[in-house]
Amino acid sequence: MALHSVIAEVTERIRDRSRDTRRTYLDRIAAQAEDGPRRAHLTCGNQAHAYAAMGAEKEALATGRAPNIGIITAYNDMLSAHQPYERYPELIRAAARAAGGTAQVAAGVPAMCDGVTQGQTGMELSLFSRDVIALAAAVGLSHNTFDAALYLGVCDKIVPGLIIAAATFGHIPAVFLPAGPMTSGLPNDEKSRIRNQFATGEIGRDKLMEAEMASYHGPGTCTFYGTANTNQMLMEFMGLHLPGASFINPGTPLRDALTTAGTERALAITALGNDFRPVSSILDERAFVNGIVGLMATGGSTNLVLHLPAMARAAGIVLDLDDFAAISAVTPLMAKVYPNGLADVNHFHAAGGLGYMIGDLLEGGLLHPDTETVAGTGLAHYTQEPVLEDGALGWRRGAAETLNDRILRPASDPFQPQGGLKSLDGNLGRGIMKVSAVAAEHQVIEAPAAVFDDQDAVKAAFKAGRLDRDVVVIVRFQGPKANGMPELHGLTPTLSVLQGRGHKVALVTDGRMSGASGKVPAAIHVTPEAADGGPLARVEDGDMIRVDATTGVLALVGDAAAFAARAPATPDLSANGHGLGRELFEVFRASVGSAADGARVVAGGRTPPASAETAPAL
Repeated sequence: MALHSVIAEVTERIRDRSRDTRRTYLDRIAAQAEDGPRRAHLTCGNQAHAYAAMGAEKEALATGRAPNIGIITAYNDMLSAHQPYERYPELIRAAARAAGGTAQVAAGVPAMCDGVTQGQTGMELSLFSRDVIALAAAVGLSHNTFDAALYLGVCDKIVPGLIIAAATFGHIPAVFLPAGPMTSGLPNDEKSRIRNQFATGEIGRDKLMEAEMASYHGPGTCTFYGTANTNQMLMEFMGLHLPGASFINPGTPLRDALTTAGTERALAITALGNDFRPVSSILDERAFVNGIVGLMATGGSTNLVLHLPAMARAAGIVLDLDDFAAISAVTPLMAKVYPNGLADVNHFHAAGGLGYMIGDLLEGGLLHPDTETVAGTGLAHYTQEPVLEDGALGWRRGAAETLNDRILRPASDPFQPQGGLKSLDGNLGRGIMKVSAVAAEHQVIEAPAAVFDDQDAVKAAFKAGRLDRDVVVIVRFQGPKANGMPELHGLTPTLSVLQGRGHKVALVTDGRMSGASGKVPAAIHVTPEAADGGPLARVEDGDMIRVDATTGVLALVGDAAAFAARAPATPDLSANGHGLGRELFEVFRASVGSAADGARVVAGGRTPPASAETAPAL
């Protein structure tokens, strides 16, 4: 089927907007590719240092006749999703050796667990860790001895940071290797119910701990459809995983076979072979549009609205919120995975998963079919699923129809006709809302404001009974310049309880919410942020606020001129600058860009002004 006209128009608009920055990027990448990895041109001393620990493979490395893979790993034991990576370098080195190549761990990059730091001071470093990951990966690859790179990362900021690095080193190929989700544990709706009971004091911490441990119970990605699993979806839609690799559980023969195959594929697509596929040829405008379609069709994490512009900018591509708006307006919501539904990603995968979804969206003309991928030319490769037959890995056609229409539906009969994210605009600024988990009756809220400068104050007000009413909770001074833009997921149980009591409740913040946040309407990433002179700094308790996801309105109701004339609040933010490493990130807070631009510290220079063209409102 022909490409949908809106998808084509948005792609062309991105291409036009990015013409100069993309040309500059590609020219630089072409120069690097022509020069090639410098392994054969290093001094003898340089090479001796690079190969000193490589044993029998020193000769192959020194002569440069065999391709050498640089492994960038985010392994640690703190993230259940990354714990399986402990074994990967050994598997990769063995696979490379068997295929006539070599592999070296080029760098380890930091990877923090947002689940551990939710509601804690460490969460203020979370968003900035994306830029640190990109920088750390660049340090490893700067040794310039690699013909391709394998990236080992799954979770929230890790994959976006690695993509920024991969795009920056776009003259060499990159294959991303996932670790897979943990097996299903305590159902997510039961976990949510117990959290709400704890918030109201009905149960003690012992019962809460029991439920949490039953939910997060082993190696692998958390099974809800938050940022980590949204990242994995993106890597397939954008062609950087092997087809069907995202949601295979850790520690299984199929998982190991896919790791071996990913290594072999990385060796096959270097400039030393006949199928050279550098990252720069894969990460183009079409790939990013396909990624946004996947985000909307699956009801993915709002965090990717921050990350995708930063990722794209590293490849010379300029995305705007209007692009997300226009794509969401024509992309059906095809999946219901917690927090959007009761199923987890294992259930989604069993119902047909990404292979079915990509195939159906291709048939509907909603994806670019002709993109370059690590698997070959054309996104149709990703309608296949991997299988082991007599111990050998192969691919077969994926599901041609959904196997459970309560989890996964065709584009012709979706859960809702538009995507899972909405943009909001008005005299309070510009923000977004994840509506895929918000019931229709909660998508329009008009209520008095209760204004707070941190999430702990919200919880204290709830416990004191001051929020037991219709209310729009304003949590401001949570943007990247103020304190690093922490997730405020810890407010979800509190606000859910108020909603469950029959009150009209919404959250408005210049901070973030977790990808797991759900049924309470939340206008997040509001820009300009309060610490940068944004309108939220002028809101006062009792102001009537309208949050309308149906018409895209985020506004103070009343005298707009009087509101604009108010003096903004100026809280003391000095405490945000010290403790648990925050001192080291002062330069990040001082130089970070707007959330609307991806809250970038690295990944390219200033974004040029957006086109004057308009796009449909979300």
